[in-house]
Amino acid sequence: MSDNPTSGQPPLEGVPQPAAGPSVCPRHPDREAYVRCQRCGRPACPECQRPAAVGIQCVDCVREAARTTPSAKTVFGGRATSGAPVVTYSIIAICVVAYLIQRVDPTVTARFSFVPALGWTEPWRFLTAAFLHSPDTIFHILLNMFALWSLGQYLEPMLGRARFAALYLISGIGGQVAVMLLAGSPTLAGLNSGRDISWLTPVVGASGAIFGLFGALLVLNRHLGRSSAAMYATIAINAAFGFIYPGIAWQAHLGGLVTGAACAAIIVAFRHQGVRQRVWLALGGVLAVLVAVVVVKYLALPDVIRMISSKDFGLR
Repeated sequence: MSDNPTSGQPPLEGVPQPAAGPSVCPRHPDREAYVRCQRCGRPACPECQRPAAVGIQCVDCVREAARTTPSAKTVFGGRATSGAPVVTYSIIAICVVAYLIQRVDPTVTARFSFVPALGWTEPWRFLTAAFLHSPDTIFHILLNMFALWSLGQYLEPMLGRARFAALYLISGIGGQVAVMLLAGSPTLAGLNSGRDISWLTPVVGASGAIFGLFGALLVLNRHLGRSSAAMYATIAINAAFGFIYPGIAWQAHLGGLVTGAACAAIIVAFRHQGVRQRVWLALGGVLAVLVAVVVVKYLALPDVIRMISSKDFGLR
């Protein structure tokens, strides 16, 4: 016979009572659940349980908390990340794989390099050229990838992955746009005589995008009050190579530098809470300006020059 003084009495209000039996997990009705979520109180089977700071939460509450909790931001409004600079390493990997493919199949360089004469009929070349390098020497890709690795480790955590990727891609396109603009206004007679040979010269390399990172670094360091004295010397040395050694597209360096600096200025201007999401509209505006410049340039050329395509080079 029990001597419990509460035996036969109704349960006291506010005092937790032992469960009469296992409940059923709402996500898996065929499974019994002996644990309840500390946040919503619903039963959760072992598969739906997630450890929390106190007790266990269900997967739905964990997902909702992740969605509603503000993510940490970098000083320039990007999503803060930890660990390796993923975008930098990914771009390096793409460039290395592309270089190996170029060595195996020489036609890849001709099909995806930037040629001003092909910019209207094959506009993707404005972007693809930024991932290719000269297959005749390994030093071209080694120097560019070392510069990208060095700059990326500094800039990507500062900007956030998305902003860094946008900076690289827009700067790469800006470099090719400068190559097109500074190639002059060709004529049919000039192309036939070789006077306008720059309009037919292919350009490859990540240099335009990398100079965009240089330009961005100067702008960002100035905003942060950091010295860029060493960077000025590095830019000057790299720029000098474009004039000393033949075959280097200094025009892409210049275009990338200007475009990267413009993108960085926009990122700085839209870094504050409340306006930081507008940075994408502003960066899209930079890209729109580049596209408009390209369209105006090509529409000013005779149709016979504007409509040159790969088949005229024997690539199809």
